[in-house]
Amino acid sequence: MSDTLAAKTEAAIAVLREIAAAHSPAVFANSFGAEDMVLTHLIASEKIDIALFAIDTGRLPAETYTLMAEVEKRYGIALGLIFPERAAVERFVSDHGINGFYDSVELRKACCHARKVEPLQRALAGKAAWVTGLRAAQSTTRDTLQVKANDTANGLLKFSPLADWSEAEVWEFIRTHKLPYNALHDQGYPSLGCAPCTRAIQPGEDVRAGRWWWENPETKECGLHMVDGRLQRIKADPTSQRADSPLHS
Repeated sequence: MSDTLAAKTEAAIAVLREIAAAHSPAVFANSFGAEDMVLTHLIASEKIDIALFAIDTGRLPAETYTLMAEVEKRYGIALGLIFPERAAVERFVSDHGINGFYDSVELRKACCHARKVEPLQRALAGKAAWVTGLRAAQSTTRDTLQVKANDTANGLLKFSPLADWSEAEVWEFIRTHKLPYNALHDQGYPSLGCAPCTRAIQPGEDVRAGRWWWENPETKECGLHMVDGRLQRIKADPTSQRADSPLHS
């Protein structure tokens, strides 16, 4: 592992430890992409007191469920699975059809809200902080991502410990530690979500090109990380942290 990646790994561990110590109860929203496997490994192997959960939208790829089972077995953990409210999903399908999300951006976002955003809100209720695998390099909507954000929509802090990691560094970590990962990554899927809304990308395409590929890049967020139409991002308050804190920016 390169010296740069080793330093970033130590910084990410320090962030996670500080979250557990200063912002409990904290949870990690795991979508089982490559970045999330890095964080899963760090939290589990370092025995950091941050609970893991995943949102089962009901339309995840089979490969994602296979990875869920492998993670539970490898790390000896039981994942907390959060499901959509049945009535909301049934209402959407009844009104717009099983694949109505293809018909407009508004309907796609409505589907995401029922299957992902509302379950996330329930999962975060009563928590002080949540951890995500977001990276600034993932898309045009994330290019100014900060490690620490004030999530006003959910009333807690949001942390992205891998915000400054590159795609290459994520995969170097996975190879170095021989981590399990989603088999779809080997089939040209760098970004994973629900099966109907995710496709493989072609060489040279942006890593998020396979998500909601029928939309413009500026609209391609599901709503989990949006407030007032924009990705939440706020620089850490330098007056509230020690100068040597890994969260200081």
